[in-house]
Amino acid sequence: MRIRTAIVAAGAALCLALTTLPATPAFAAGTVAPQIQINRDFPDPDIVADGNTWHAYSTSAGGIGTVPHASAPSPTGPWTVVGDALDHKPAWARDNHGFWAPDVSRRPDGSWLMYFTARHDANGRMCLGAATAATPNGPFIPTSENTPLVCNAGEGGDIDPSSFVDSDGKRYLLYKNDGNAVSQPSILWLQEVDATGIGFIGGRTELLRNSAPSDQGVIEAPTLVKRPEGYVLFFSAGVYSQGTYHTSYARSATLRGSYGRAFRPLITTETVDGAVNGPGGQDVIGNRIWFHGHLAAGGRGMYTAEVGWFGGNPVVRGSRVRYEAERGTLNDCVVRATSSASQGEVVAKIDNPTSWVQNTVHVPTTGDYTLHIFYAAGFGDAEHALSINGGAPVTVSYPNRGWENWTEVAVDVRLNAGANTIRLTHQSRWAEIDHLEVA
Repeated sequence: MRIRTAIVAAGAALCLALTTLPATPAFAAGTVAPQIQINRDFPDPDIVADGNTWHAYSTSAGGIGTVPHASAPSPTGPWTVVGDALDHKPAWARDNHGFWAPDVSRRPDGSWLMYFTARHDANGRMCLGAATAATPNGPFIPTSENTPLVCNAGEGGDIDPSSFVDSDGKRYLLYKNDGNAVSQPSILWLQEVDATGIGFIGGRTELLRNSAPSDQGVIEAPTLVKRPEGYVLFFSAGVYSQGTYHTSYARSATLRGSYGRAFRPLITTETVDGAVNGPGGQDVIGNRIWFHGHLAAGGRGMYTAEVGWFGGNPVVRGSRVRYEAERGTLNDCVVRATSSASQGEVVAKIDNPTSWVQNTVHVPTTGDYTLHIFYAAGFGDAEHALSINGGAPVTVSYPNRGWENWTEVAVDVRLNAGANTIRLTHQSRWAEIDHLEVA
């Protein structure tokens, strides 16, 4: 059975408790960016595991039939595109239009179910269909030739299906109504289904809609994960054809409850320092996330990165997470309000030998990371002593760039999986700290 697992980028939005870890070598050679797995057009990847074989499915691309299918011996590859997973287009689907964002999951009887999106030949809207197969290799055969599974033309049609099985064994279908096509709200819906995955139980529930400025009017590609702390709804937003497309998330204590968005998106072009352009169309299984990004040669390739979970929140390796310095533990220094800083506050008066600010950061796995410190110094170059998990300190230098001019310095560090303490102690002259970012 497909098992999804992931979390919410918490550093900017949550004040995290400190955890004491043993001192370890703390300074190393840099961060690890998301890694490309399929370096050709393979957008909206969906991943499943069957024994020791991993399978990926994508939106129609690269001239490979309707639903491109790839396989690999491990989640990090090597991936081989092996062909078309869908047996044929159902009669209701338009012949000259591709299939979008497939989703494959295992049913209780051991068979495999594929949800897909295709354009309805009669009404011209994108609609959801279903197909089944004995193995994840396919070929998947449509369950209906003449009728889509979901097709609400009045709300713009429906796209981006995704399966979810809760801890009680109940199955659900998630999808988006394509309001963007008809100037209506785009909403992520949850619909309970029976064991077959194609019989509906009760009505649908709205989970989230395109209401945030960062959405740029678009919200889509829902992926739902159950964590001990509650439910995490991953989604993509922004303009898919541009670098503004990104992956974000929202959390709820209950399945049908109110989902609160993370303060900042989880993966953007900027948070991965340009290593992936327009990261979105995500899928999450265990400690790994897959997503697509634009390729220089055209199309969207498949990438992957490690995910860690902390207090119900996800952290993706290689994607910056922000920690506000003023939300840490302070000693002999103060919080100062200023409109020029992130979230309007900074740590100031770190002026004495006993002055320090300490934050706890979280990473998914032990390894090399880059710590980005955002500071201001306006009365000569300044220095802090940086200590990781109580280890031997090193000097961080802050060139004089002027007060209120928040400037970034980067330090390569080695961090332990889980919580790590970052302490900055006064060493020479004067600097204020706005926030830290860890990638």
